[in-house]
Amino acid sequence: MKTMKHISSLYLLSLIFAIFALPGCAHYSYRDIPAGTVKELSSSVVSQEDVSVPTLPADPPPSMDYQVGPGDVLLINVPGRTEFSVAIQNTGNKVTGNRVDGSGNIHVPYLGAVQVRGLTLTQIEQKLNPLLKKYLQDPSVTVEILEYKSLPLYLIGQFKVAGTFYMDRPMTLTQALSMGGGFDVSANLTGARLSRGGKIIPVDLNDLLLNGDMRQNVWLKGGDTIFIPDNKNAQVFVFGAVKKGGVVPFPPGGMNLAQAIASADIRDTGYDLHHIRIIRSLSTTRGQLIVVDYDKILRGEALPFPLMNGDVVYVPKSAYGDWNDALADVLPSLQLISSILQPFVSVKYLMR
Repeated sequence: MKTMKHISSLYLLSLIFAIFALPGCAHYSYRDIPAGTVKELSSSVVSQEDVSVPTLPADPPPSMDYQVGPGDVLLINVPGRTEFSVAIQNTGNKVTGNRVDGSGNIHVPYLGAVQVRGLTLTQIEQKLNPLLKKYLQDPSVTVEILEYKSLPLYLIGQFKVAGTFYMDRPMTLTQALSMGGGFDVSANLTGARLSRGGKIIPVDLNDLLLNGDMRQNVWLKGGDTIFIPDNKNAQVFVFGAVKKGGVVPFPPGGMNLAQAIASADIRDTGYDLHHIRIIRSLSTTRGQLIVVDYDKILRGEALPFPLMNGDVVYVPKSAYGDWNDALADVLPSLQLISSILQPFVSVKYLMR
């Protein structure tokens, strides 16, 4: 027991020395604790609230019949009439086909532009046959797809095979991920996201891949982007009553709250150290709102508070105000760096 007390005393003195040695903390004036003092250390967390956003509502299973769109290449076959096959160039090689243009039309001999966007192959055949009967006795049109190009998927980041892929049928998120060959060891699944139309979709790839939560296995749409960042460029963000607010690099060995605040350099006056607020991302749909009494850490009454990659730290400018006031103050700064924030912060607070 005496050995444990001696270790606690040494740790406490070392902690106090380290805190006062931090740059930007010279203006704090706390009395030294007498040598040999043994104190019980308590938690610096004042409050902690779990927060979440609703996941994407489940879509009904789509039809398995492929619907043609711009960019697709169709083969139109009319027995004995080769003029219906159009020669186009594809990566330097000639193929036979008819590409759907940006307006959703194909150009058919005798008929000119024919709208096919959103139609299945059967529906296109049913549309062309009666039209061509005005010019041909028994056209017997058949249509095939030579190239699927209208429904791109973009797999970006730490995939083993990243790039642009094209759906040839309705596809779920797990099916799309398998097209990328899985992800490498540097993948940061907490920061993984599905984007659609320029917005992050509230889908939790981390829960899907690691916990098997099939509610997250949504149906994809053409143009969707799946991004899996790496864990090498970790960072936290410090705002509020600091001189150098913004991004603070998160070293491989980790970082605590004192180190992050010291890097941002608290301003000389006008701050509240008893209610440091932290927005923490656990996944795209889950996070935490944490209030820490940083003053307690400085006094040696609590252990250092460890941060996590992506934490947003806000130093209040006064002792008055709640989370709504803190968010109102920090949101303009978050808007400026929205592209590098963890997806939970963007989905929960920036995309309303």
